Amino acid sequence: MLQKDNLLEWRTIYNNVLLGLEIQKINTKENKKYVEELLKKYGLYEFKDKYPMQLSGGMRQRVALIRTLAIRPKILLLDEAFSALDYQTRLIVTDDIYRILKNENITAIMVTHDISEAISMSDRIIVLSARPATVKQIHKIDFETENRTPLNCRENPKFSKYFNLMWKELEQDEKQ
Repeated sequence: MLQKDNLLEWRTIYNNVLLGLEIQKINTKENKKYVEELLKKYGLYEFKDKYPMQLSGGMRQRVALIRTLAIRPKILLLDEAFSALDYQTRLIVTDDIYRILKNENITAIMVTHDISEAISMSDRIIVLSARPATVKQIHKIDFETENRTPLNCRENPKFSKYFNLMWKELEQDEKQ
């Protein structure tokens, strides 16, 4: 899932979600049923006949995620997936995407330059050095809370400790 949703403006939401299935030639009845279940489960079914320009940025990102999930990936790569969104929408969408990934039990690798986003969404963070990038540090993130969401992580006292630790690591990299 990329920075931009890359939805095709001339295709309906439903047809956009089917795109990966069509490309991989696995557009079966079973997979179409799965797509409809995903659209219903994540509040987009009533918009299936709409076009991308009729949706908000957050809804477009959810459509892009459902399009990706439709092919049933084992691992999902999120490459700056929220950077095109304004801050408020970004916070809401990270909560949505986090919930969807947890519900679908999908492992995700997220590439981001946003320390707060990484901390709130992740179980583990790999901090890379400046170019050429090497693994500088690996942090296990544990907020020791039930019903974890990215938004409630930001309110947790551990959040600022994680943030300060990683900020110092990145700051040291810039000074060298």
